[in-house]
Amino acid sequence: MSDIKNTINTDEINKFSRLADEWWKANGKFKTLHKFNPIRLKFIVDQTITIFNCDEKSEQPLKGIKILDIGCGGGLLSEPLARLGAIVTGVDAAENNIKAARVHAEKENVDINYINGDIDSLNPLEKFDVILNMEVIEHVENTDYFMKSCCNCASDRGIIFMATINRTLFSLVFAKYMAEYVLGFLPKGTHDWSKFLSPEEVYSFLLKNDFSIRETLGVNFNPIKNNWSISRFTPANFMVLGQKN
Repeated sequence: MSDIKNTINTDEINKFSRLADEWWKANGKFKTLHKFNPIRLKFIVDQTITIFNCDEKSEQPLKGIKILDIGCGGGLLSEPLARLGAIVTGVDAAENNIKAARVHAEKENVDINYINGDIDSLNPLEKFDVILNMEVIEHVENTDYFMKSCCNCASDRGIIFMATINRTLFSLVFAKYMAEYVLGFLPKGTHDWSKFLSPEEVYSFLLKNDFSIRETLGVNFNPIKNNWSISRFTPANFMVLGQKN
């Protein structure tokens, strides 16, 4: 019997480890992430500024805000948030991802605390204002325990951003097969459709861990304009913002 506390999916870790050198290549294997990263980054920054009454006119509006980026990969979210003044900790179970993130952060002279490990590698006494759980939950094991651990990292009235892909026929066709096998937006085999979650399932994880739901938005690709945008359409990619009660 597997240890219920083990959230690491070895196959998933190995998959992303092999792609570690691709994180910061704008036209590489993660080019889709680079294209919609500004969309999710704006959502995170705008909501954080509003909830924590940050000085939006400042060059570093997130100064002093503690952020935990779970499954940080190569640091595509961690770095811009740190530049905005946030105190960022990035954790990833793939050692090669953390190595790539550290090298790039050092090159850009950005101070980020990167940790190679899973959610249990963190100091249980350390709390964060903002938890980022972006495109991660569909790649882990024991999602109940994983979400409980994520939520336990939040400070009083802390917030959590979650992004994943809805488990619908639409996402099977477009977010899985079209994106990976036809359009080449992602490496083949990046996602397992059976691990996708509906918004209601995400809500359930948050509610059972004493979080309220503040916002749900879809992240959609327009093949004609070749760009990403936020809308209320959630059958494929979507983001949820929750806040600790």
